[in-house]
Amino acid sequence: MKKNIFILILFNSCFQFVLAQQTTLKENTKTTRETDSHKILIIPFEPKLYLSEIDYYINNETKLSAKQIKYLFRNGINEELYKAFKAEKFNALDLMEDTAKYKKDIDGIYQFLSYDYQKVPNQTVYKEKIKEKKEKKIQKGQLTLETNSDARFMNARITDTKTIKTIKQKFNTDIIVFINELDIKATGSKNPSELGEGNPNRKIIVHYTILSNDLKELNSGTVEEDFNSKLNNPQKIIEMHFSAIASIIVARLNKSLNPPSKNN
Repeated sequence: MKKNIFILILFNSCFQFVLAQQTTLKENTKTTRETDSHKILIIPFEPKLYLSEIDYYINNETKLSAKQIKYLFRNGINEELYKAFKAEKFNALDLMEDTAKYKKDIDGIYQFLSYDYQKVPNQTVYKEKIKEKKEKKIQKGQLTLETNSDARFMNARITDTKTIKTIKQKFNTDIIVFINELDIKATGSKNPSELGEGNPNRKIIVHYTILSNDLKELNSGTVEEDFNSKLNNPQKIIEMHFSAIASIIVARLNKSLNPPSKNN
């Protein structure tokens, strides 16, 4: 009887040891994977680059001020991006997470940002955007600049290389995601170049740029999302639609970092 009890205790001890080893192995694997992943820094859009046609309706329903609405959306797109990056096992830091702590950092980065309206890139065959040259033409003896009706987006550039070094050293980051502009269009809105009656729904348009530490543009462009014309709750708009936009941006970065094989 005592012999059987001894064997049972010995077996249980061995089982607990193996279980502990497996748990430790899983934890170490998880830690290694997260440590080895890219570190993403998410920069919010400048408040002046918020263009909304629905704040009046949101205010009527929620009584939120224009400043509160802008803050909710500015924070919301960053928060959804953070969650989307974490879901894909990226390390991420959102500077909207603590605006008091990171205010000087955000303002310092804005100081060395410039913007250009450029053609929205083709995501199927994405290529890094370069600054476009406007073609000069002479019409009726007058020098004019060629206009183009192609869809445009707000692209960001860092104008001082020291800024990128400072960001790398302070935040230990290797990829920076800039939210450059947020547009929220009301029902019936359309771009100047579009014909017809306009969109029957409302539309969110997020302009963004993703840069590496060597200032290489990994991806940029816009993501658009339609939503119901009766929806005036900012939190629901964020949860239902900003989350979808964030997932697309993360997927585009993943594609840039892991391009499909030419043999496929």
